[in-house]
Amino acid sequence: MTSSREGVWRQKPTAIYETEIVTCSLCGKMIPVKYWVVGQADGSEKIFCGPDCEQLYREYWLPKYGDQPSEKAQERSVELMTTPIPPFTPKKVPEVRTRYRKIVTELPAPDSVPLLETMARYEPRSMLGQPPVIWDHAEGFQVYDHYGNMWLDWTSGVLVANIGHSHPEVRQAILDEVERGLLHTYIFPNEARIRLVEKLVELAPPGLDKTLLLTTGSDVTEVALKLARGHGRMVGGEQKIRMISFTNAFHGRSLGAQLMGGIPKLKSWIGPLDESFLQVPFPDGFRCTDTSFELFLQSLENASVTPETVAGVIVESFQGGGVSFAPVEYMRRLREWCTRHDVVLVCDEVQAGFGRTGKMFAFEHYDIVPDILCCGKAISAGLPMSAVIARSALLDQYGPGEMSTTHSGNPVVARAALANIEVILRERLVEKARSMGELLHADLRQLQVEFRPVIGAVHGKGLVAGIHIVQPGTTDPDSVLAHRIVMECFQRGLLMFAPVGMATVKICPPLIITPDAMQEGLQVLREAFRAATKG
Repeated sequence: MTSSREGVWRQKPTAIYETEIVTCSLCGKMIPVKYWVVGQADGSEKIFCGPDCEQLYREYWLPKYGDQPSEKAQERSVELMTTPIPPFTPKKVPEVRTRYRKIVTELPAPDSVPLLETMARYEPRSMLGQPPVIWDHAEGFQVYDHYGNMWLDWTSGVLVANIGHSHPEVRQAILDEVERGLLHTYIFPNEARIRLVEKLVELAPPGLDKTLLLTTGSDVTEVALKLARGHGRMVGGEQKIRMISFTNAFHGRSLGAQLMGGIPKLKSWIGPLDESFLQVPFPDGFRCTDTSFELFLQSLENASVTPETVAGVIVESFQGGGVSFAPVEYMRRLREWCTRHDVVLVCDEVQAGFGRTGKMFAFEHYDIVPDILCCGKAISAGLPMSAVIARSALLDQYGPGEMSTTHSGNPVVARAALANIEVILRERLVEKARSMGELLHADLRQLQVEFRPVIGAVHGKGLVAGIHIVQPGTTDPDSVLAHRIVMECFQRGLLMFAPVGMATVKICPPLIITPDAMQEGLQVLREAFRAATKG
């Protein structure tokens, strides 16, 4: 594979053009990228997104499907090319010098292009798609490259750095544990792990009295699935194994997590789907206007699902793809239904926890308590860790060796998590997220009025928000405009990740952001909207 790929990169196209929109001869999708024009033996030319697409066409599609790929082949290729990939061609942008932002080079920085191209060469396409900046270091709510540029960060490293990037206390906790000479213990006990599981139970509501530490968000939702099904079979026999989740939900990228997920294109690779997994409409009030709990009950009835066959219901406390919350009454009735039918209620808080929404855990907005709480991302301020916090009757279903992982409760990461939680509590970041969120959402409501034709909805609470970008006057997502808005922000020194869900521009700064920094970011966002929607 290596020699084949190197050959493709050495082979020069007939010409290289740059444009905002191009139609690829392989995937047929119009995407804003640099593209290749490759001469054919008969004198004709083919246009491709780049060397990867040209290689796919020449080495796979052409021999298998002929000169014109079949409709099915094109459809699959379109799936692969769904996310626009920014070109790595430096573009001249206005210089920016403020207290919180500095842009002094073309973007991407010219000296970073060789590294970006190496990344694209050796990593899969799935790792591409973000604004092209190579992070050098990050502190507080700012991200720096190696070339003199500085961004005001509205990503928190995808909702990880709630206490800010590289917090001194977290860094020191990591260094102290490393200097002690303990990097790994498998599931042999270590003090940091023990202190952390104790602390997490203290943070959780009464009843959630045990914790299992893991590594990723997918880990914890997979464990939640295992616990719910184990409990279901114990109380209801072999039939009580169904898992109910919601449309547009995201619970991770592993098999069980994606079976529970509600985004069809993410699980097309699985093939025939397990019919014991059912997704029902999520009552976001925008694309699903029926927000009554009767819709949940009717959806089960339509699918011929009875409570006796349901082991668990898993719901994101807010849906990450749209930052959408369910109505309070809906969630309270869901809790009552699960209790009445001995169904395990799982709240997926991998994105939502540790103060992000103005509550320590986002499910608190609904005045309910789940049976299982899935945590991750912001639990440790940057190192890989996740946790399942649940009732002991659920977590104690399995014996020694039946539910553990190699890196469960790694001592270095556990020390980081303990320091992170201490900062959240001492600096009252939950309360700060709530008050700063009021400032954020008040301004976003004004932004929605100003750009109403293309902003279908603004969702969120605390310091997380989702701006739903739509085709004017519809609820149809406009992914091209959403990407343009993100890139306009990037070029002005405001960093956000690529749009999520259905063309949602997501805002999630570190909880330590100051009012003047927030106001500056909102000003940049408004400028980006004006530039992106011009004409």
